[in-house]
Amino acid sequence: MHQTDSEQEIIALSKQKWDWMSACETDKLEALFHEKAVFVHMGATMTKEQELEVIKTGRIHYKGVDIQEVSVRFVSDTTAILLNKIQLIAVVGGNEVTNPFVVTEVYIKQSEAWVLASLSFTRLLTQP
Repeated sequence: MHQTDSEQEIIALSKQKWDWMSACETDKLEALFHEKAVFVHMGATMTKEQELEVIKTGRIHYKGVDIQEVSVRFVSDTTAILLNKIQLIAVVGGNEVTNPFVVTEVYIKQSEAWVLASLSFTRLLTQP
């Protein structure tokens, strides 16, 4: 399926976000995250400040992400929903864990730049 330039832009931004999260580049993430952004994890819902603090302190280290599928849907010219099917390798509380997720990312356009308004992890059930 052919992706539009706008879809490619959102997909590239999402991939860059994963790289920044893995590298703990909170200054770049701070610019990307909307002031009122919401982050939904398996065990907690966080604000922008809480998410940045978790990354900065290493309470969650997004060690690596294997993006298996990605799609983008535009709700309007200024709102995009990206779905990533991923395998996430993270270090949580000193333990390395690997989980399959569908991650929902909502981007909104502000002053000609896309910002992340919501990031939600939905853990997938795996077959035995």
